[in-house]
Amino acid sequence: MPWNRASRGGAGKTGTVRLPYTDRAEAGRVLAGRLLPLGLNGAVVLALPRGGVPVAREVAALLRGPLDVLVTRKIGYPPQPELGVGAIAEGGAPVFDHELLARLGLREDDLAATVADERAELDRRVRVYRGGRPLPVTAGRAVVVVDDGLATGGTARAAVRALREGGPDRLVLGVPVGAAETVRSLAAEVDDLVVPAAPWEFRAVGQWYRDFGQLTDDDVISGLAPGPPGNR
Repeated sequence: MPWNRASRGGAGKTGTVRLPYTDRAEAGRVLAGRLLPLGLNGAVVLALPRGGVPVAREVAALLRGPLDVLVTRKIGYPPQPELGVGAIAEGGAPVFDHELLARLGLREDDLAATVADERAELDRRVRVYRGGRPLPVTAGRAVVVVDDGLATGGTARAAVRALREGGPDRLVLGVPVGAAETVRSLAAEVDDLVVPAAPWEFRAVGQWYRDFGQLTDDDVISGLAPGPPGNR
């Protein structure tokens, strides 16, 4: 299968990635191996829930860094909510796809109610996943943001922009697979972007996994529990 790998500011292992991945855990181990040579030992690893958690768990185990979540929500087009026109991450402002908004004849203000609803759901998930625990301190530290894949990249973009405001020393985005055009568009947003596989023909993240089951809030909480990845 066609693949590519993008990395700014450092090079990881190279070589062909066999797709599809068996599951998110295997994908996490592959990604962790590409991140390890970048000198990120002890970095804060932040997963984008829900799918990023089992991937990030493998990364945090190899990098020996703290694992937590950074909660994001897609902002959908109201008549067709599955069509994302933006995204929001905790601690950050909404990030919109202005080209898409223009094509739909929308302004940011037209989505105020949708943004409010997504903020409420974001806050609920923060409470459920962290129980009032604050995000780990990221100022002056290396931070690795992990998801299970990049399709449009909207939530990842919102996440890294929100984190940039916190002043990390080094901001890294790592995903096991991503659409080639999306990978290219996100490269300028971070200090390092590591994507072991970036196919040009990309319909959805799930096509690159044999097991891509939907995860629940309980899966996220379990994935964040202390202990080695194999003991979930």
